[in-house]
Amino acid sequence: MEDEKKKKRSRVEPVLIGATMLTTTLLQPLHMVKLRMQIGQGSGAQIASNMLKSEGGYSAFYKGFSAALLRVPLYHVVRVGSYSILATIAIEANDRKPLSHRQNAMYLTTAAAMAWAFTMPIELAHIRMQADATFSTTERRNYTNLFNALGRVIADEGMQALWRGLGPSFAQSLVLASGSVSCYFPSYRYLKGSLGCGDTTSNIGASAISSYFGCGLSLPFDYVKTQLQTMQPDAYGKYPYTGFFDCARKTFKTGGVAKFYSGFYFYYFRVAPSTMLMLFFEKLLGRLDASVSGKKVTVNARW
Repeated sequence: MEDEKKKKRSRVEPVLIGATMLTTTLLQPLHMVKLRMQIGQGSGAQIASNMLKSEGGYSAFYKGFSAALLRVPLYHVVRVGSYSILATIAIEANDRKPLSHRQNAMYLTTAAAMAWAFTMPIELAHIRMQADATFSTTERRNYTNLFNALGRVIADEGMQALWRGLGPSFAQSLVLASGSVSCYFPSYRYLKGSLGCGDTTSNIGASAISSYFGCGLSLPFDYVKTQLQTMQPDAYGKYPYTGFFDCARKTFKTGGVAKFYSGFYFYYFRVAPSTMLMLFFEKLLGRLDASVSGKKVTVNARW
């Protein structure tokens, strides 16, 4: 049984990694504009126009792209490896009995958290490289590449700075995933059962609806994460925020709830296609397994 599951995952992972890397490549410009809106650079149209005119054309939208692309396979490798180790230890301790659903969920979540924490420095470097051009010439960090960014963060700010924004970053991912999944199935049933839509239409529609709710719940965490990762010390070496709650409090005091939703539609149009693509591959792989084994199999590509 366990060997069958491992073979199944070996088919899922390459497709999932490839799909995620392709999606990251196509939607990187939306992530760039969203981030610039979060740090107060104006509307999306203004930001895109300024970048095209003064930052080197279309290539400006792909600053820090190597970090974003590298994080995808590294995250999946660490997550799968961590889960395999944890599951193996648990099965051995349980007299080689299969994991219960509760144990499996716990180890999947733990593995995802470990992978998220491990790749957090890469995300921080990605965000900083994207935001660097928005600072004055004297304040720019001018990172030349990912490894230069990581090395200078350690040298200038200490090792702990690599994980700045880890709390809101993980919360954003967790809330986005749970919000999207919880809304997807009711939306799918309503579109297909009550409105009589076809399978493809219901899938796309449910993905769009669930992504909207997921984005609405998770964007405030993403906003705080961006502020923490891009902030710079003043002349006295003091940072504007001491942490998540301090940033959230000061943001609400100066801009209200609306401030947390800066760049919402760019965030949404980056997340929704990702959700649709992942769900598409999940269904495709499930049908592939069913055709090979002769049994109906559900492959959860999101884990």
